[in-house]
Amino acid sequence: MTTLENDAAAPASPSDAPSRRLVWDLPVRLFHWALVFSIFGAFVTNRLGVKYFTYHTWFGYAVIVLVGFRLSWGIYGTRHARFANFIRDPKAVLHYVGAIGSGHRTRYAGHNPLGALMVVALLTLLGLQAGFGLFANDEIFDVGPLAGLVSKSASLSLTSLHRKIFYVILAAVALHVGAVFWHLLAKRENLIAAMVTGKKPAHLVHPHEEIRSSRGLRAVGLLLAVTGLLALALRFAPVADVDVAGF
Repeated sequence: MTTLENDAAAPASPSDAPSRRLVWDLPVRLFHWALVFSIFGAFVTNRLGVKYFTYHTWFGYAVIVLVGFRLSWGIYGTRHARFANFIRDPKAVLHYVGAIGSGHRTRYAGHNPLGALMVVALLTLLGLQAGFGLFANDEIFDVGPLAGLVSKSASLSLTSLHRKIFYVILAAVALHVGAVFWHLLAKRENLIAAMVTGKKPAHLVHPHEEIRSSRGLRAVGLLLAVTGLLALALRFAPVADVDVAGF
């Protein structure tokens, strides 16, 4: 399991032992920062108006590919990236919350139970928002690439959901960032640095919890597969008719 739970600390390391151990593989780190960039890019191009709709669409494609990759990497990736190793049942989540509330020390080499919930929530929300965007339209000239697969009323409903989910994502991101800074200030655990270097302090990670490889070739293969599936869906999607007079 990914957890290193409760009050016990990792065994003392010899003086020649590494001070930090690898937890996050390179694909996870690249995914994380690419997703941040894509979300920001989609937001900015949306605010800039219809002239930037094409760029907004491409950022949406990037989000879909990244979410699809992360879902597959959660099955075939390295130890701490796999969902089976960090998603906990409700009892474990409540236990973690209780431990934090009572001031007990807890340690996890990978995601803690609340962090795992945030991973699942963000992947779900971003996947839904970007997916709905494929069927959306602006009621003027611009339509999503898959809008031709649904009726005009369905497209408008999905457009509304596409917009509304953004505010839920914004709240989730704010909560996530707040938790990261809480870890930094209250627990002296720099999660930002860990997501850059992939490494955490050795006293937080047992030697057997350290990963030895990022499985880069497997990650590239999964990324290409997800990208190819999206490209095929877009290639054979019917063209939506933009009936300006009908709006």
